[in-house]
Amino acid sequence: MTFAAIDSSLLGPLFATDAMRAVFSDESRLAAMLKAEAALARAGAKHGLAPKALAVALEKMTPADFDLGLLGVKTADAGVVAIPFVKAVEAKLPEKLRPHFHHGTTSQDIVDTSNALLMRRALDLIEADLAAITAGLAQLARTHRRAPQVGRSYGQHAAPITFGFAVAGWLSGIAEAANDYARVRRLALAASLGGPVGTLAALGEKGPAVAEDFAAELGLETTAIAWHTSRNRIAATGAWLAILVGSLAKIATDVVHLSSTEVGEVSEPHAAGRGGSSAMPHKRNPVSSTVILAAHAASSGLAGTLIASMAAAGQRSAGAWHAEWHALPQLFGLASGALREARALAEGLVVDASRMRANLDLTKGLLFSDAVAAVLAPGLGRDAAHRLVAEAADSVRETGIPLGSALEEKPEIPAALRNAVTAAFDLTPALDAGAAMTDRALAAFKSNPKKR
Repeated sequence: MTFAAIDSSLLGPLFATDAMRAVFSDESRLAAMLKAEAALARAGAKHGLAPKALAVALEKMTPADFDLGLLGVKTADAGVVAIPFVKAVEAKLPEKLRPHFHHGTTSQDIVDTSNALLMRRALDLIEADLAAITAGLAQLARTHRRAPQVGRSYGQHAAPITFGFAVAGWLSGIAEAANDYARVRRLALAASLGGPVGTLAALGEKGPAVAEDFAAELGLETTAIAWHTSRNRIAATGAWLAILVGSLAKIATDVVHLSSTEVGEVSEPHAAGRGGSSAMPHKRNPVSSTVILAAHAASSGLAGTLIASMAAAGQRSAGAWHAEWHALPQLFGLASGALREARALAEGLVVDASRMRANLDLTKGLLFSDAVAAVLAPGLGRDAAHRLVAEAADSVRETGIPLGSALEEKPEIPAALRNAVTAAFDLTPALDAGAAMTDRALAAFKSNPKKR
């Protein structure tokens, strides 16, 4: 029985990438634990606390040397995978090395440190996808910087924008999340070495130096004090992943709407058999957007689990730490699937510029009501101008005549303003404004590469 969709042979490929699933596989986790133990042995050897032969023996071991099923059964009794793992490794060591193995550390140190090693690989994958997505969106925004599109508010036509402007908004949201990548990476990639209650008492005065060397051996950050029950870094990582997925969900939400039959302004890149229906042969469902939105719906709850786990008791918590094992791998998995699909959208979204232009005319000029009211305000006063245009808009809805014609029937409009009212229906100012904002967003994105 599979409890998480990303672990499922049936559902996993839909929601997570194979690369990310491999990062958090049992084999990868076991390899990371072996790597952590070997690093501890090397650090201990530097300070005369372990023979050099211990690290050599540990480095020769691989996950294939262990029965994962048996380790799982014994974990159910122990409550922590590190306990049967340590016993299984110890049984494979020469007897003279056994007293020095796992010396000064505790199960949580090995689990948390191995988790940091896995997160490093996971974050590398995310970084590569982020770079591709932002580059694709930047190009899409440049291409359509002056392509007219309906700006929508509360699902209704509001005022003209450009599609490049809309895409630049997507890009800015993702770039904001990407700007926190380096900070999150520093938080997430920290070694844990504190021993049973975090004081490293078993290593004596050499404890802090061993901890420093242990972290250095693994290329991880070190901390001034044990973080066994200080889970800020894990919660922050999970929250960042959820926010990142949320920024992708903004794109997916727009794509689902814009690709609907009635709107038809964009469509997802299509391949044979993708997005089909078991009942309706004509369907092309937005699979990429669906995967992203599903990840978003699940991510907030998983991030909440990590935040709840911060309420850890004393120097070792019952249950709170264990809950992280469910939430964190799933968050990374869901983020990987969402990023994969967002990359497909950024690099292959099909844009129907002619449909965008046609949709501008659906409301018979109502898109320009704001511009008309602005023209009339100096002569009539803001409130009167707004009221007059609103009345004309009601006539458009009731009779179907264009807004321009409805305004021509308004005697309140001074003759001196008639030409200005006609000019207010010109798309050019809206396109200029949309293009200018697009350029501004692209310049801001280009000028800030180091944070990403």
